[in-house]
Amino acid sequence: MITHLKFASIPTRDQDTAVLFWTEQVGFRVLTDQPMGPGKRWIELGIPGADTRIVLFTPDGHEERIGSFFNGSFACDDVDYTYKQMKERGVSFESAPEKQPWGAFAKFRDPDGNTFVLSSR
Repeated sequence: MITHLKFASIPTRDQDTAVLFWTEQVGFRVLTDQPMGPGKRWIELGIPGADTRIVLFTPDGHEERIGSFFNGSFACDDVDYTYKQMKERGVSFESAPEKQPWGAFAKFRDPDGNTFVLSSR
């Protein structure tokens, strides 16, 4: 029986730059960083308080995914507060948080141009 999503992958051009962004600006932590083929590493990041991990790895032949839309959403308790924290740490947002009948959300980008949704639970 499936129990949870183990990880979601984020395609990156430069793994070192991606690690700095996701740890220093977003607040995740490195759980695994090991060689994964010539010139690549398997990097797993932990989200504080969550079982799901984020992997910073681009398989060969999938480079076209870099800079695209991440089909998922990062959840937080308070979008306005989290937006303010992340913006103060240099994260680039498309706009201020928006309120919708289902909750609030804001979209941000990583250094590779990937777009992510931050939303309330």
